[in-house]
Amino acid sequence: MGADAKPLVLCADDYAQHAGVTRAVLALAAQGRLTATSAMVLSPRWREDAAPLREWRDRLDVGLHLDFTSDFAVAAGHGLSLGAAMRRALLGGFDPAAARVVIERQLDAFEAAWGAPPDHVDGHQHVQQFAGIRTPLVQVLTRRYGARPPWLRVSRPPAGQRTLKSWVIASLGADALEKIAAHARIPCASALSGIYDFTGDEAGYAHRMAGWLAGSPAGTLLMCHPGAAPEATDGPDPIAAARAWEFAHFASAAFAAQCATAGVRLVRGSTLYPPHA
Repeated sequence: MGADAKPLVLCADDYAQHAGVTRAVLALAAQGRLTATSAMVLSPRWREDAAPLREWRDRLDVGLHLDFTSDFAVAAGHGLSLGAAMRRALLGGFDPAAARVVIERQLDAFEAAWGAPPDHVDGHQHVQQFAGIRTPLVQVLTRRYGARPPWLRVSRPPAGQRTLKSWVIASLGADALEKIAAHARIPCASALSGIYDFTGDEAGYAHRMAGWLAGSPAGTLLMCHPGAAPEATDGPDPIAAARAWEFAHFASAAFAAQCATAGVRLVRGSTLYPPHA
C-alpha cells in the first residue's frame, strides 16, 4: 500500500477480558491486522496477558480501556451497570474526586504490568467521556505524563456513519472531552468508526466493514471486538457471537482485500496523533 493511502487506526478493545479475547488479539497482531489494542486492567488476567503483547510492541499501540461498568469494576467497588452509569453522567455526573482515584489506580495497574505508560486511553462502553470522568482523566494524564501524554479516543462517528446508537454515545460527552483535551494539549482520535449493535453474522459484518473502510476519513479510529470462544472458567460474554465473526473476518484474506479496495493503510495512533508541540 502506497504512502498516499488513507491512514486509519484499527483498535481491538477489551484485551484480557477473557482468554478468548487475548488469543484473538495476539493472533491478529501476529498477522499485522491490528494497530492498537486496549487493555482491561481490572481483569485478573491482565498481569499475565501483558507479557505476550511485548512481542508486537513495534507494530501495536497498547492502551488503557478505562473501566467503570464491567463486572471487574463492580468487583473492585466502583462499578455500575451501563444504564446506571449513563444516568449518573446525565444527572450531575460522577464525583470527580472519586473518579480521579479510580483513574489513577487503573493507570498504576497498567504500568505495573506493562512497564511503561499507555500509548492511549479510551473507555469501556465509552466512559472516558462521561461527565465527572472526562475532566479528572485529562487532569491526571497531564499531571502524570506532562508533554508526552497518551492520545485519547473521542467516541464520535464520522459524518455519514451516524446511527441512533452512535448519536447516544457521542452525546454523552464527545465534544466536551475533545475541547478539554485540546486545552490541555492532549492529542485525540476525534472520529470513531465501527459502532454497531453486535447483531448479524460474519457476512453482515463484512458488509459493514466495507462501508466503514470506504466511508471513514483519514485519521479515523476504527474499533473492533474480536475474540475466540471463552474458556469454561471465564464468565459469560454477551457479545461472544459477534467477537467470533469479527475475529474470523479480520483473519481472512477478504479483510486484506477490503483494505486494498478502499485504499486504506492501517497505522498506529501514536504516529497519527502525536503530542502537540
